[in-house]
Amino acid sequence: MADAIAPNKTYTFTITSLPASVSGQKTIFRLMRMQPEVQRTLTRLSSRRRRFDNDVHQRGGRMWTSRAKATKVVQVKVGESFTLRVTPQIVPDLASVSKHLAANAN
Repeated sequence: MADAIAPNKTYTFTITSLPASVSGQKTIFRLMRMQPEVQRTLTRLSSRRRRFDNDVHQRGGRMWTSRAKATKVVQVKVGESFTLRVTPQIVPDLASVSKHLAANAN
């Protein structure tokens, strides 16, 4: 699959199996977070957190921000699919987890 992926094209990837290594699962998680609709959701959440959800209080004579936990918008599960515009920068990441993904050109 890694040979067939050309940069500057849009592909839909489907997870066929989960990598045994944690680093492989994190790589797929990062790739899934690159989707434009997921990025929009994360941007909205971060602005909401900045305004409302973070707790600001005094600690040691200074203002301290207790940050809310990051939201996991995507889940790495078998059968999940995601669509990406492949750039030359992410081709090595896709190649490292290619045996766990099925690619379809859009």
